[in-house]
Amino acid sequence: MSQFHAKVIDIQEHNSINIVTFDANGFTLTMMSLELSEHIKVATKLVLGVKASSVAIAKAFSGELSYANQLPLEIQKIQEGELLCSLELKTHNFELESIITTASKKRMHLQVTDSITALIKSSDLYIVKVL
Repeated sequence: MSQFHAKVIDIQEHNSINIVTFDANGFTLTMMSLELSEHIKVATKLVLGVKASSVAIAKAFSGELSYANQLPLEIQKIQEGELLCSLELKTHNFELESIITTASKKRMHLQVTDSITALIKSSDLYIVKVL
């Protein structure tokens, strides 16, 4: 699981569905939520989380996707197992982990220092704690 500090910059609500927008170290991230604590308001500082298995990877990506969160990052470290690979992704002061299959890593020819796009669905982002 990856965790990072963020600040709420916008909240949209309709019929108990919330779209919350955050600034996380210069990245704009979006989260979809069916329930949102009354303590979460614009300017609230908090910690966000995402499971490593929920972070998809795109290399040499161009085009449109429905993923709200598309982060340009660099591969810092690869731990390759028989079936799965753990990728440590980073840019400046933002870090993220992704777990993909070893077959995907080989098919995409992923290597340390490769520039990739990390993809996170807004429904996979969650609030760990309010600061």
